[in-house]
Amino acid sequence: MNARWFVKGDWDGFVGLFIDNLLQLLLIATLCPLVCGIPLAMVAGVILPGAAASIVAGNLFYSWQAWRLARRTGRDDVTALPYGINTVSLIAFLFFIMAPVWQATHDPVKVWEAGVFACLLSGLIELAGAFCADPLRRSAPRAALLSALAGIALTFISMGFAFQIFASPAIAILPMFLIVIAYAARLRLPLGVPAGLVAILLGVLIAWILRWAGLPSFTSPQEPVPFGLHLPHPDITAWHALVSGGALWGYLTVIIPMALFNILGSLQTLESAEAAGDRYETMPSLAMNGAGTIVAAFFGSAFPTTLYIGHPGWKAMGARIGYSALNGIVISLLCCFGAVTAVLHVVPLEATLGILIWIGLVMTAQAFQETPRAHAIAVAAGLLPSLAAWAWLLIDTSLRAAGCPLEKALPNFGNDLFIRGVIALNQGFLITSMAFASIVAFAIDRKFLSSAITCFLCAALSAVGLIHAFAITPAGVVPVFGWMAAPDFAAAYAATGICLLFLHWSKRFDGPPNI
Repeated sequence: MNARWFVKGDWDGFVGLFIDNLLQLLLIATLCPLVCGIPLAMVAGVILPGAAASIVAGNLFYSWQAWRLARRTGRDDVTALPYGINTVSLIAFLFFIMAPVWQATHDPVKVWEAGVFACLLSGLIELAGAFCADPLRRSAPRAALLSALAGIALTFISMGFAFQIFASPAIAILPMFLIVIAYAARLRLPLGVPAGLVAILLGVLIAWILRWAGLPSFTSPQEPVPFGLHLPHPDITAWHALVSGGALWGYLTVIIPMALFNILGSLQTLESAEAAGDRYETMPSLAMNGAGTIVAAFFGSAFPTTLYIGHPGWKAMGARIGYSALNGIVISLLCCFGAVTAVLHVVPLEATLGILIWIGLVMTAQAFQETPRAHAIAVAAGLLPSLAAWAWLLIDTSLRAAGCPLEKALPNFGNDLFIRGVIALNQGFLITSMAFASIVAFAIDRKFLSSAITCFLCAALSAVGLIHAFAITPAGVVPVFGWMAAPDFAAAYAATGICLLFLHWSKRFDGPPNI
C-alpha cells in the first residue's frame, strides 16, 4: 500500500508536539541569559539554529521510519515516534554544568563550550548505548532509574517554576491548574482542541488585558527581536573540548546519568509504542536518538534531543506520520529566522509553565507507580540526594545574591544547618540517588550481594572524587578529584558493603522477600 504522509489527525499531533518543542526553546531563550549569562544574540544566532538542525533531522528520520513500517505492514494507523529537546537534560545541563561555569568564569563563551561539550559527550554515550541498552536496563532496579529522574522532576523542574508561577499569580495560576486538571482528568475539548493550548492562550489573554489596563502583568524582554537568517553552521569546538576538556571532565557525574536516563527513557518509549501497536526496531531508533544529539553539538547547541514518552497519546489523537515531519520543519524555520525569541514579547513564560509542573508531577508519580509496591521506600530513598541538591542551589544562590562568600558565611551556620552534609550529598547527587535506591531495592528483595556490590562501587566513586568530594574556596564550592578525595565516605560505604556481605553469607534470613 502507499502510506499517506499526512492525515487530518496529524494537525492535532502537530499542535501538541509543536507546543512541547516550542516550550523547550522558550526555556532556552529565557534561562540561558538569566542563569548562564549567555547573551540572547548568541542564543538566537548559535544555539537555537543548532537545536533546529537536530530537531529537523530527528523528526524527518522518525517520520520516514514510520512510513517504512506502514508500507512493510500494510497498515494505515502507524504513528511516528515523537521527538524533541529533552526537558530534564536541558534543566540539568543549565543548572549543574553551565551555571557553575558561569559563576566561576563569567565568560559566556566558556559557558557555551561547556554546554556543547556535555551535549556531544551525551550523544556519544547514547549512540554507544544503542548497542547495549537492553542488558543495562535489566541489571538496574527500576526504582533506581525512576527515583533519580523523579528527584530532578520534583525539585529542579517543578519547584523552581512553581515559585515563578506563584510570583505572578494573576496570569500563571489559572493556566497551571487548567493544564494539570485537563491532563489528569484526560479531558477532551470540543473539536479536539488541545487543552494545553487553550490554557496557555487564556493566560496570554489575561496578561494582555492586565497590561492594557495598566496593571502589573509581565515584562517583555528588553533585547530587540533578532529577526534575520541564522543558519546552523558546523563548529568543532566540542571536539576540541573532548580532547582537552580539563576541568569539564568533572561534570561526568551529571553527563553520564543524564545520558543513561535518555537511553532508558527512549527504551520505555519504544515499549509503549509497541504496546500501542507500533513495533520499531531498537537499535536504529536509539542510534538516531544519539546521532541527533551529536548533530546538535556539532552545530552549536548545548542541549540533547530525545524521544518523547507519550507515543500512545499522539496515536490516540489520530496523529500518524506527517505530524513529526511538519513539527521539525516549522520549529527549524522559527529557530533559523530568529522568531522564537519574538514569542517571548507576546507570550509571558509564566503562562506556559503549567506544562512543566505537569511533567514534574507525572514523572514523580511514575517513579512510585511503575515500580513494585515493596520498592516504594527505595524510591523515597533515591529522592534524598536530589532534595539536598535543590537545598544547596537555594543556599548558594542566596549567598551569591547577598554578596556573601560561602567561606565567610560558613561559621555562621552553626548546628542549625549541617551545610557540609548538604554540599557532600549534592556532589554527584544523580549517581548517589541511583545508588541509594539500588541499595535499598536490592535489600528489600534480599539480594544482599547486589547491595554490597553497589556499596563498594560507591566507595570507589568516593575514593576518586566522583561523589561527595568537595573543597570550599574563596570562589565557592569546587569538586575535588584524585585518589582518596573523600576518604571518610569511601570507608563508610566499604564498611556498609562488608556488613551486607555478612548478611549475604549468613543463613539466618531464610524467609521470602517482602514483596
